[in-house]
Amino acid sequence: MRGAPVVLGIESSCDETGAGLVRNGRLLGHAVASSMDEHARFGGVVPEIAARAHVHSFTPVVRRALEEAGLGMSDIGAVAVTTGPGLSGALQVGLAGAKSLAYALDVPLYGVHHLAGHVAADTLAHGPLPDPCVVLIVSGGHTSLLLVRDLARDPLVHLGDTLDDAAGECFDKVARVFGLPYPGGPAIDRAAREGDARAVSLPRPLTGPRDDPYGFSFSGLKTAAARWAERHRGQVLPVADGSASLQEAVADVLTRKAVAACTANGVGTLVVVGGVAANSRVRSLAEERCAAAGISLRVPPLRLCTDNGAMIAAIGDLLVRAGAQPAPLDVSIDPSAPLEYAALQPVARAPVMVS
Repeated sequence: MRGAPVVLGIESSCDETGAGLVRNGRLLGHAVASSMDEHARFGGVVPEIAARAHVHSFTPVVRRALEEAGLGMSDIGAVAVTTGPGLSGALQVGLAGAKSLAYALDVPLYGVHHLAGHVAADTLAHGPLPDPCVVLIVSGGHTSLLLVRDLARDPLVHLGDTLDDAAGECFDKVARVFGLPYPGGPAIDRAAREGDARAVSLPRPLTGPRDDPYGFSFSGLKTAAARWAERHRGQVLPVADGSASLQEAVADVLTRKAVAACTANGVGTLVVVGGVAANSRVRSLAEERCAAAGISLRVPPLRLCTDNGAMIAAIGDLLVRAGAQPAPLDVSIDPSAPLEYAALQPVARAPVMVS
């Protein structure tokens, strides 16, 4: 293969095993295997089940990605892998597999921050990110507003983060109270189509004049929705109205703060990424508010919003082209890594023996 190397990306931070192939900013092929159905009966992800599923799915997913791209193992020029944050056992499986491939192929290995991968996912659909841009990350475990410049070289500046529950976590927990299946986000979205978003009065957390302008908190909203459901005990719960009202409250807070961040920082582009970016109301309200404010909106296609190996390959590709240093041989994982840079290449430290 001539020119920039083909980068294989491996994602295994939660319940999806993903492999993607990217070269010079172009997605060549990717594949995902999800263990979601195995977790659904428990109402959430079970770490041991997720790790075991990654072991079984790793090799078939890599093969499928290569087949889709029309490439072979010998065409891979670098390997990128999620090293955090995520479930410890799940991350370990992906890193072990990535190390094995990099060693066997004698190619460099790059550790990648999972959330930076979500940011990079948009570049596969819309090209390089504007410098600067505001990025809203919304997923099951994370809700953050970032000021992004050069994703491969510069630190990611946090304008605001969630103080408690993330937006996706709020959807999951309220869906369970409403009697809807896991995962809650898609279930809430489906139910909301038949509901009235004005039927239930729900709070808009941290939107007062003295509140953190870019911080998020969805714990109180989750509780308010649960209390509303409890008041219908012994009656038929109007799930559609509750879902539509909850979805509207979440979308309102997310998009209001994101557009305000763009305006305050003089930034003309908002990028919305992560699993909750697939929510229909979040997308439509972001479009409305960005259009009204004269802000350009970028949202990845649905297949790149949820966890996938393509986004990790995209970050790896950016790091390779930026001349970043590959990971050391003893690169490890950091399940609770803060988002500071796109590259995340922690080294395991030997335990200190106390006599």
